[in-house]
Amino acid sequence: MKAVITVVGSDRVGILAMIANACAKYDVNVLDVSQTIVDGIFTMTMITDCSKVKNFGSFASFMEKLGQENSLIVRVMNQNIFDAMHTV
Repeated sequence: MKAVITVVGSDRVGILAMIANACAKYDVNVLDVSQTIVDGIFTMTMITDCSKVKNFGSFASFMEKLGQENSLIVRVMNQNIFDAMHTV
């Protein structure tokens, strides 16, 4: 299963590394990354392979909590749901 991870927050060094390391803890493979900084606001979208994740809900909760602890908004969504939400 693929998942979309989005991250938004004030830019600083190490955000990408922190999120990638958290993914590695859950054996999540990062397939693609897009990031940008606009007026000091960091935004990132990752496409990931979560096929080895045993409990997707636990992973998503862990990532959201990690974001809160670091003053970031982190969301994890099944790519099928993400695609359905953005199909007109």
